[in-house]
Amino acid sequence: MTNNDILKKLRVALHLRDDDIIRILSLVNFKITKSELGAIFRKEGHPKYMEAGDQILRNFLNGLIIHLRGPGNP
Repeated sequence: MTNNDILKKLRVALHLRDDDIIRILSLVNFKITKSELGAIFRKEGHPKYMEAGDQILRNFLNGLIIHLRGPGNP
């Protein structure tokens, strides 16, 4: 399972839209555009497909913790 697959599954399970994901990533000061995000969610054979690196997944998970728990909670 790739990082792209994990992000796709989390997106569906948590009912997140592109704007939500961008906002979650911004909580940890990680900037990504809608077009870059769209490239991550494309099928693997698509010409504009982009593989999500460990840094994107790590920052998304850290931002998700802040999003769900709040910024001041351990």
